[in-house]
Amino acid sequence: MRERLDCAMFSTVCNDAWARSWLGVHAGGHLHVRRPVADIDATRPESSAVLGQSALLLRRFDVCLIPVAEQNLAWLRTSLQAAQSLLQTPVLALVRNLKAAALEDLYSLGLADFVRDPLCAEELRIRVERLLDVRRYLSVGPEGRASAAHNLRETPPFGSTADARPASRGEEELCSTILERTGLELDAFAVATASRSATSRESFRSAKCKLIERFERAYIHAALGRHSGNIAMAARAAQKHRRAFWALMRKYEIDAGPYRGEEPPAGFPGG
Repeated sequence: MRERLDCAMFSTVCNDAWARSWLGVHAGGHLHVRRPVADIDATRPESSAVLGQSALLLRRFDVCLIPVAEQNLAWLRTSLQAAQSLLQTPVLALVRNLKAAALEDLYSLGLADFVRDPLCAEELRIRVERLLDVRRYLSVGPEGRASAAHNLRETPPFGSTADARPASRGEEELCSTILERTGLELDAFAVATASRSATSRESFRSAKCKLIERFERAYIHAALGRHSGNIAMAARAAQKHRRAFWALMRKYEIDAGPYRGEEPPAGFPGG
């Protein structure tokens, strides 16, 4: 857990009474919330540019918190759209009485996450920390964001014959070391893939099947590599029946032969 999380709050005049209570120090001193700019008048046309104009200022903070309700929902939509190419700091909404459709719309415009009212300081702290961990893994930055988005758009699913382009370097590394990856890192990859799919015309079922296929294919390859092509040992380590493991190999046309001439990793049983 981080010792201190610095949060910038961008509140509009219509939500001032609600937002003001969150200024200060929370979560046992771990969450510091302050307002770097005065309350924004969402009724003024030029107010939708404030978020983007503050992109440089927001780099000093871990996250930007924006209280949002029906009164300033339209303002936040316009602000996120205008700031998409400028913001490097993740935006997290503090939501009051919004429906799922409105939240989905905000996600498509660049919202990173949200928490609902009534708010819990500890939940907010955990969400901010998790959000930062995921973004750090994905190396989001001035160039990293565009690179990650490009790789996710351009990389075809594993096993695709429609496109012979290789997987991105980051994806290749993730798949080759999938057995050593933490749950957080796998979550990050899943989030990135799901976000890419959600903003396309791809159905939920299709996106889910592709993500499962990527994981299964990478896991089988990694398990066979770790056990030098010994199917029985790989299946046992995966806690799958040998027949089920073999069925996955046949499904993805994976041959154990190339792995049998490789030595297992140093320190691994049998190595």
